Amino acid sequence: MMRYHPAVAQGVGLGIREGRFILLATLLASGVAFLMGTAVVVALPSIQSYFESGVAGIQWVISSQLLTLTAFLLVGGAIGDRYGRKRSLVVGILAFAGGSALSALAPTISLLIAFQAVQGVGAALMIPQSLAIINASFLEEKRGQVIGLWASLSGGIAALGPWIGGWLTDTWGWRAVFILPVPILLAAALVTIRHVPETRRFSNYALDWRGTILVLLGLLSLSYGLVMGPERQWTDPSIIAALLAAAAFLAAYAAVERREPNPLVPGEVVRNTLVVSANVVTLLVYLVLNGVIVYLTLNLQQLQNLTASRAGLALLPPVIIITIFAGPAGALADRIGPRIQMIWGPGMVGLGAILLAFTPSQAIYARDVLPGLLALGVGMALTIAPLTKSALAVREELSGAASGLNNAISRLAALLAVAILGAVLVTSFGAYLESNLTESSLSLEQQELLLARSDRLADMEVPEDFDDAARAIASSAIDGAFVGAFRNAMILSGVLALLSALVSFIYIKPSKGGGANETCTHCHPVPSMRIPANHEDGK
Repeated sequence: MMRYHPAVAQGVGLGIREGRFILLATLLASGVAFLMGTAVVVALPSIQSYFESGVAGIQWVISSQLLTLTAFLLVGGAIGDRYGRKRSLVVGILAFAGGSALSALAPTISLLIAFQAVQGVGAALMIPQSLAIINASFLEEKRGQVIGLWASLSGGIAALGPWIGGWLTDTWGWRAVFILPVPILLAAALVTIRHVPETRRFSNYALDWRGTILVLLGLLSLSYGLVMGPERQWTDPSIIAALLAAAAFLAAYAAVERREPNPLVPGEVVRNTLVVSANVVTLLVYLVLNGVIVYLTLNLQQLQNLTASRAGLALLPPVIIITIFAGPAGALADRIGPRIQMIWGPGMVGLGAILLAFTPSQAIYARDVLPGLLALGVGMALTIAPLTKSALAVREELSGAASGLNNAISRLAALLAVAILGAVLVTSFGAYLESNLTESSLSLEQQELLLARSDRLADMEVPEDFDDAARAIASSAIDGAFVGAFRNAMILSGVLALLSALVSFIYIKPSKGGGANETCTHCHPVPSMRIPANHEDGK
């Protein structure tokens, strides 16, 4: 049984005051995820240089937040369903703000990683509530429009992220980036407290903490194995043990959930063909998106030698495209159904990644980088609204669990992007660098000095005692190794995006006459089928 504020009992539109405040609150809260996602990525090279860290260090800065966020997202949605979505949203907002403020003060990279994990817990409460509140509040026939508008406005906030993050990094240092979201989140908390009605699902069932802890341990072990594998070698006993532990924990999670009376993901959700296939597409396409953004940022700053602010500006085109076209694409999906856009959108994302794979060491932005980013932006603009709407095609009372699942999948995609594509990048870089150095005229001692620093990728410094000729040879070998490694990571990204288009082609069935009400005609049948449509685009 659900309790609704009278103003939203039958759903609202954007034409009334309550609807506009609900959209504003969720926009401010979830918009921070967009903002921080892009701003922090631009600051990563500066964080690496400040702490003199290897690539694994900055991978953990991203992964720590994604680990806790991914693991707790599912239970975060259930907490909102049980204890109140408004209350949970406010708690999540304050926790996120606190984690971000502490990150700004971190004296070591280890503490920065820990504080980012705290921020992830806050986000795990904040994000699903934003989505579930939108889903529970707006009229069904208006949700596609609201999703598109929400994504467009959120994209506008995100569009500021790369440039502001770069500008703050260049002007005041990377710490300023973590201060950035605090006032925005305080405003979001105020609007939520004053204007968002409380909704909840009455029940006394116990939350599935066993499943949550098993997921956390499984993803932590998997991340450790993938992130540390290139540095410690894949045959190292600790890496093998971590990967085996990940398989064991995740298998245990699957076994526990089959017997759990109130699992993190209700069986009705995972038996829904549309929901499952949409989440598979979410995993693949967001893995590609996050991988491209993170590692293209390293390319732009470490190889192309752009400042943080210039790199931020270089990343703006796809965000601007999403801002402009996500709304119309959502309205189009309401009319024609999700299938066509969920095939062509990921296909364009794959094309963008493959174009970026051929970025040379001395790139001309308009020729070598911009076309790939434009294709990436167009593809995501086409995909965002129909993808998330399909992933949340469940009964309204399950919208919190479904939104938690979809957001957990998208965050898992980001986590895997950092780990898997990072492993490809680091492993390939080391192999290419060794090959380049072996064929060079550098002495064996000079080669060993460079190979010992290969975990820093193109940020590695050539030793000061190298003469000019040796320095030129070393720099050329480093640049060539990064170009080859980056190409491998981007080609893999392109293949994964094309695979997601194939999944859509096979499993997302044509709508009978189009429109939102036809979206789920092929799903596992459930009583009183409704088509909730939410979106969290900082995935």
